[in-house]
Amino acid sequence: MDATTVAGCFRDKSILITGSTGFLGKLLVEKILRVQPAVKKLYLLVRAADAASAEQRVFSDVIEMDLFNMLRKKYGLPGFQSFIQEKVVPIAGDIIYENFGLDNLRADALSKDIDVIINGAATTNFYERYDVALASNALGPRNACEFAKKCPNLKLLLHISTAFVAGTQEGLLLEKAFQNGETLREGYYMDIEAELQLVDKIKSELTAAKSGTLEQLKKSAMKELGFKRACHFGWPNVYTFTKTMGEILLGQRRGNLPVVIIRPTMVTSTYQDPFPGWIEGARTIDALIVAYDEQAFPCFIGDRSNVIDAIPVDIVINAAMVAIAVHWNEEAQVIYHVSSSLQNPLSLYAFEDACMDYFYINPRTLENGKIVPNKRPYVFKNLSFFRLVLLLVYKLPLQMLHVMSFLLCGMFSQHYNKLNRRLNFLMLLVKLYAPYAFFNGRFDDTNLSRLWSEAKMDGGDDSIFNFDPKRFDWHSYLVEVHVPAVLKYKRKEKGRA
Repeated sequence: MDATTVAGCFRDKSILITGSTGFLGKLLVEKILRVQPAVKKLYLLVRAADAASAEQRVFSDVIEMDLFNMLRKKYGLPGFQSFIQEKVVPIAGDIIYENFGLDNLRADALSKDIDVIINGAATTNFYERYDVALASNALGPRNACEFAKKCPNLKLLLHISTAFVAGTQEGLLLEKAFQNGETLREGYYMDIEAELQLVDKIKSELTAAKSGTLEQLKKSAMKELGFKRACHFGWPNVYTFTKTMGEILLGQRRGNLPVVIIRPTMVTSTYQDPFPGWIEGARTIDALIVAYDEQAFPCFIGDRSNVIDAIPVDIVINAAMVAIAVHWNEEAQVIYHVSSSLQNPLSLYAFEDACMDYFYINPRTLENGKIVPNKRPYVFKNLSFFRLVLLLVYKLPLQMLHVMSFLLCGMFSQHYNKLNRRLNFLMLLVKLYAPYAFFNGRFDDTNLSRLWSEAKMDGGDDSIFNFDPKRFDWHSYLVEVHVPAVLKYKRKEKGRA
C-alpha cells in the first residue's frame, strides 16, 4: 500500500468530524484536504447557536490558522476560499446530545451522505467538572456510535481516545478494550449509569439549597466529585477516567460497526507535516518547558531515568488516516497505541538535557540585558519530601514576605505577587502531573507495528503518511523544533493577553 492508495480511500467520500476546532482536529482537516482535494465533503460539527455562527467559528478557529498556509499557497487566496466553501460544511451541533442535537430532518439527510465518522471531540482538562467530562468524553462517543449506526453507507467510525486510559499502571500496557464495569482497582465495579445518576442527584441537592452562588457551588462540587470518583476507581484524573467510560460505551453499543480506536500518548508539536513545530496550547511536558523559561521551576518531582511517552501530533494523524484505509468496512474493533516508549524511548534526563541545550544556545535575558544562568532544577524522588521542602523553603518565607509587605503598607506587594504566582503555578503542575512523574508503564504497540508493516509505503513516499516512532531523533526534534515552538506559542498568547 502506498500513499496514493491511502489518499485514494478518501476520494469522493463524505466525512463527519467532531472536535475539528481542537489541536488534532485542525491537523486532520488540513491533512485530508491537502492529500485528497477530491474528497467530497468534510462535515465539521461545532458547538454554535446556528448555521451562521457555526460557519464563523469554523473559519475563525480552523481555516484561518497558519496551519493552512500550504493550501493557500497552492490555490491562491480566492481559489483557496472557493475550495474551502466547496469542501467544508460547518454544522451547528453538539456531541453531548442524541443526533448531535440536530432536528430529525437534518440528521436523516446527513446520515445518508456520511461514509466515515471521526470522533475527536473531548474535554482534555485534568480537573474538569464531572458533569461536563461525562457528557463530552463518555456520552459523546456513545452518541457518535448511535448516529453512525443510522448511516447506511458508513464504512468506519474512528474514535480518538488516549493511551492514559491505562491510568498509572506499571509494566506492558496492552492494546485491548475495557470491559463493562472494569476498573483499575481490584474488586471495584463501575456502573456508568449510576455515575450519571450521582451527578444529577448532587446537582439537584445544590439547586434545592437555593444559594446565591449556585453556579460557583456546582462548579466546585462537580470538579471535586470528578477527581474523587476517578481516584475511587483507580484513575488519577477525571479526563482519563471519563475517556475510559467513552471507550466502554462505544464497545457496548457498536454491534457490527467497524470501529478503530486511536490511543495517542502525550501529543507534541508537529515533527514535519505540514511543517515542523506547529502547536496549539502548552500541554503535558510543555508546561515544564514554560515553567523553566519563566524561572518558575526551582525544583520538581520525578525520576530522571523514567521514560516520557510522547509522540508528535502529525504521527498520530498519519496513523489514524492509514488505519482508516486499512480497516475500511471491516466489521471489527481495533485499538492502536500511537506511542514511543518501546521503539524510541525518551527519558526524563534526555528531555531535560535537550531543553538545557536549547537554553544554552538561546540564553534567556532579563530586562536589563543580563543573561539568566541555566541551572538544572532539583528533582525529588519522594513526593512527601518535596512538599516539605516547598513548605519550609518557599511557602513559609513567602508568607513572611506577605506579612512584611502588609506592615509596610504594601512595599513588597508586587514582588510577593510575582513569587506567589510562580509557587502556585508549580503547585498546580504537581497536582496535575504528580501521578505521571513516576510512571513506569510501557505502551504495547504491537497493532501499530503490524499496521506499519502491512501498510508500509512503497516508492519512497512514506514521509507523507509516516507514523513510525523510530524515524525521528528526540534530541534534534526537541532542540530545533519542539522547545522553540512551545515558547513561541506561549509568548504569542501572552502578547494577546
